[in-house]
Amino acid sequence: MKIRLIDICHARSGDKGDAVNIGVIAYDKKDYPVILKYLTADKVKQHFKDICHGEVKRYELPNLKALNFVLENSLGGGGSATLKFDAQGKTFAAAILKMEINTENQEG
Repeated sequence: MKIRLIDICHARSGDKGDAVNIGVIAYDKKDYPVILKYLTADKVKQHFKDICHGEVKRYELPNLKALNFVLENSLGGGGSATLKFDAQGKTFAAAILKMEINTENQEG
């Protein structure tokens, strides 16, 4: 079964220099184990493959029903150095919610 993240989560993002920080928060505690299992750093890296040129790190925040992702080298040098329209990475939250996760297998 495929699940759209936007149906079970909300998200927020912003810049940390040349890195983007994305928080993905499950609306319901029953959905946290789903994102914990299937929303991996590798899947996020693949989703942002054209704009994330560095490592993706995932941090788990179970008390908040959330995952936090840091995408290195994603903003073209950072807020004041980049020529990108989204210098602060605010649109990454909307972009991650477009992802679908496949719960039928480990591949996600």
